[in-house]
Amino acid sequence: MKKDIHPTYFPKAKVSCACGNSFEVGSTKEHVEIETCSACHPFYTGQERTMDRVGQVQKFKKRLEKAKTAKK
Repeated sequence: MKKDIHPTYFPKAKVSCACGNSFEVGSTKEHVEIETCSACHPFYTGQERTMDRVGQVQKFKKRLEKAKTAKK
């Protein structure tokens, strides 16, 4: 392996999430800031968060209901 070409490895790099959760991992950066983690991501928490952008969710639900009634 060549010397002096590899980045510095921090075995206890601090990771901070936007939700306030923090933990340590190994990384080439000393401090990492993230938006979602396992404590706040919907896949891990089981809570669905729907971002409504100008009624897009309502439009989708209307189309879904229309499709269900058309099948019957």
